Amino acid sequence: MNNSTRIWLITGVSGGLGRALALEAAQNGDIVYGTLRKNEQLEAFNELVPGKTFGVILDVNQHQNIATVLTDILEHQGRLDVLVNNAGYGLFGAIEELSMEEARQQMETNFFSVLALTQAVLPIMRKQRSGHILQISSMSGIRAYSGTGLYNASKFALEGMSEALSAEIKPLNIHLTLIEPGPFRTDWAGASSVRAKKSIDDYKASSGDRLNLLQSNSGKQPGDPVKGAKAMLKVVNSENPPLRLVLGKPALDAIREKYKMVEEELKAWEDITLNTSFDQ
Repeated sequence: MNNSTRIWLITGVSGGLGRALALEAAQNGDIVYGTLRKNEQLEAFNELVPGKTFGVILDVNQHQNIATVLTDILEHQGRLDVLVNNAGYGLFGAIEELSMEEARQQMETNFFSVLALTQAVLPIMRKQRSGHILQISSMSGIRAYSGTGLYNASKFALEGMSEALSAEIKPLNIHLTLIEPGPFRTDWAGASSVRAKKSIDDYKASSGDRLNLLQSNSGKQPGDPVKGAKAMLKVVNSENPPLRLVLGKPALDAIREKYKMVEEELKAWEDITLNTSFDQ
């Protein structure tokens, strides 16, 4: 994408990768609108890079308020070049431990809110015949782990929807990139996470211990949000951006191992797989 001043909308900029990316883009000379849920957070974001960062109040689950935010951006800027769907959280708990309400809320925030905002932005980008959508997915959108099954499900859904969308919008000169971070030093596994209210002793070894380790390591993750933001900016600056960008060695190793396991299983069961067509 052209490196002249671009207009960004990033959801969830109170901290972590969202805030780091907002700062990086604004310091690069772009104008960044960032969504926040609390009025008291607005001033600090507005002052992040004065004249370049603008906070807007939006709960991404309140889909009826999206149009107002987009109208305000268009009235002031006339265009929208980059959408970053970053807002989300991790739901921790074994599948049986989760209530339907907890499961639905995870999907609502991590998937349906992304779908709603993406659908709302697409007419703008189609009219422009330009734009770039960054979907903040996860290594967990490729490989699932015990104890985070519904978080995995939300990211798997995001991956499938986004891969299809990428093919639909490519002829319109609109790019889409799935960002797949590993463990970054954010609050994702800390205060931002939600633990299932129900606990079942039988799942302590398979998921409970892993979740405790995840949460105890919060703040010690190897990933640097600033370096992650710089990597994402390089993707937006690219003339030929990838469909997927993995961030961090732990994520790269985990995804490569997943693909290896899939290939091994395909080979092991190939004879049975191929013996399912009508006889010629």
